[in-house]
Amino acid sequence: MIGKLSGIIDSFDANYLILDVSGVGYLVHASNRTLSSIGQKGDQASLLIDTHVREDAITLYGFADAAEQSWFRLLTSVQGVGAKAALAILAVCPAERLSVVIAAQDKAALTQADGVGPKLATRILSELKEKAAKIDLGPQTTGTKMPSASANQSADPGMEQDAVSALINLGYGRADAYSAVMQAKQRANDNLQDLIREALKELSS
Repeated sequence: MIGKLSGIIDSFDANYLILDVSGVGYLVHASNRTLSSIGQKGDQASLLIDTHVREDAITLYGFADAAEQSWFRLLTSVQGVGAKAALAILAVCPAERLSVVIAAQDKAALTQADGVGPKLATRILSELKEKAAKIDLGPQTTGTKMPSASANQSADPGMEQDAVSALINLGYGRADAYSAVMQAKQRANDNLQDLIREALKELSS
């Protein structure tokens, strides 16, 4: 099995690239996010690889980092989620954001991916909720602030949901609203208005 490839980018297509490794061109499928960030034609590039073997084909899937690869494997463990759908999800929900999307049960975020309808999105959220809570597969980045484990232990679920609903009504996405509430609740003194106010500060920062 191939676990990693390093070489020169030969060409791109809509959902794959060809990587020239010592004169051998490997066709590697990847998410739009990886394809847009890996470099330009002629650049050196390295990709982590998952190799899928079937009777009629050997298909390579490439990832810019281990977090994206781990989420790909987790997504494809859900019944009905194939490699194509998993890559589509990773294109619209990067690895560092997916755990927030799942924790927030943000079905709308997942249905933005090509080939993912409401039923499949619901199944993904249901099956991965516990796994995503136990395993931190996304890196801590400055883009999306991740709720901490200690914050999750001291919350009033009803107040949290009311605050999230209020932010959604103001036009924020569910995942963004959930993440902001998780970050803000330690400063809210168990007061809904304070929680909403502090969450809005998070969203504007």
